[in-house]
Amino acid sequence: MKIKSTLQFIVFLFVQVAFGQMDNGKELRGKIIADSVAVDRITIENVTTDKTAFSDVNGFFTIAVKEGDVLVFTAVHLEGLRRKINKQDLLQEVITVMMLPKSIMLNEVIVNESSITAESLGIIPYGQKKYTPAERKLYTATSGGGIDGLLNAISGRKAMLKKEIVIAKKEQLLARIEVLFEDEYYIETLKIPTDYIKGFQYYCIDDTGFANALRSKNKTMVMFLIVKLAENYNEIIAGENK
Repeated sequence: MKIKSTLQFIVFLFVQVAFGQMDNGKELRGKIIADSVAVDRITIENVTTDKTAFSDVNGFFTIAVKEGDVLVFTAVHLEGLRRKINKQDLLQEVITVMMLPKSIMLNEVIVNESSITAESLGIIPYGQKKYTPAERKLYTATSGGGIDGLLNAISGRKAMLKKEIVIAKKEQLLARIEVLFEDEYYIETLKIPTDYIKGFQYYCIDDTGFANALRSKNKTMVMFLIVKLAENYNEIIAGENK
């Protein structure tokens, strides 16, 4: 009887270890490919576990994952990419990730996989405040003073430019929330109808607390607030459909 109990205990431990290894997942190796663009120093974030890795000069990276984890690939010169890890990914020795280059801005030209900017050329000092296009327009409209400043104020141009800044900041927040959650999360977990997902995203970024959490990348607070916002939004939808 004692031997039988001991064997059962050993089997139990073996099963627990096996499941523990499954839960821990594996080290996933991948290679990032982007046409004629540098593939080093690309950030790979496992948003499920909050683990982060970076690609090397050849685009290779390694990061701990398990099935169902979501990886987000970001770089200043590449379009952001979101990928959910499946069983097939875990079976491959190396997964391939295709990324697309962003449109080249006038203040940054990519030549031979190196970035040349006004700062790197010594035209302007490092560390200066970076302005969005809308902010630059507003600065130009208000920095002259005198008659130009007066005319701009009378014409309402400054008010228009301030609105452009607000819109640009909202677009940045909208891009962040689009990367953070997949449509299935809105539909299955938050119960947001498919046709209302985009409207709900705008509803979220209009909330000051949620917007601040999104800007500071406070994932815990974002996850907490979005559930409450979804409840309120679904009540609004229900009221409109009565």
